[in-house]
Amino acid sequence: MAIICPRCGRQYDVILFDFRSYLNCECGHRITKGDLHRLYTLTPKVFVIIPARFGSKRLPGKPLIMIKGKPIIQHVYENASKCPLPEDVVVATDDERIFECVKGFGGETIMTKKGHPTGTDRLAEAASVLNLEQEDIVINIQGDMPYFDPEIIEEVAAPLIKNSFLPMATLAQEIKDLDEISDPNCVKVVFTKTGRALYFSRNPIPYDRDKVFPIYYKHLGIYAYRKSFLDKYVKLPQTPLERVEKLEQLRALEHGYPIRVVITRHQALDINAPSDLKKLKK
Repeated sequence: MAIICPRCGRQYDVILFDFRSYLNCECGHRITKGDLHRLYTLTPKVFVIIPARFGSKRLPGKPLIMIKGKPIIQHVYENASKCPLPEDVVVATDDERIFECVKGFGGETIMTKKGHPTGTDRLAEAASVLNLEQEDIVINIQGDMPYFDPEIIEEVAAPLIKNSFLPMATLAQEIKDLDEISDPNCVKVVFTKTGRALYFSRNPIPYDRDKVFPIYYKHLGIYAYRKSFLDKYVKLPQTPLERVEKLEQLRALEHGYPIRVVITRHQALDINAPSDLKKLKK
């Protein structure tokens, strides 16, 4: 079995620990036998946290838009609650209207601070309020994603459950609609044969220079974080590529942390613009 360095993602054979008390990774991180012991003895719990904010430049108040008689945030919450894996499903918001809406349909919600620069920062605060353990797994589902198969929660959590050295995972899906390849609202991802993310972009990647028509993959905005890494991640400074692309997952890659990409066959739809509401109705 391979042990993955939580800092840089390099892999080492577990047998190396038979000859030494610790292993110095090439990046300088020290992997100890205590870490190895944790891998086999601690079973992490899984929690779903749904960051939801009212403000949106293109579609203000998205979580409260009604679809089939229910606000979007209720669809998100109920879909997530159908998965048997999470210990709990919680909405994290800084808006009283969303807070009261979630309470109204019987959901669990937490009021967080205002002014968080990203949904991940709100996620980290909520995870701390819930007093999660460092080895626990936090699933981030966007508050504007009313349609998804609950099984994707199990899919994105699986890599972190199997390997306690893996800090972060996310989902991708083969693009079938060719219009999405050039759509900047559809984020594309490329990754290695072992599923480690290489880059995320709003532009088409890879560039098809010789017209060989490669398979393109779109990134689904659902993440799994180790709680210990989530705390570390939100303290990392923003990075140049993150600021240019406006994609916060690039912060992890630019700082050298691996992201495992899981390919899913399940559909998921988030609402970014009024046109997405028409897609949802279809």
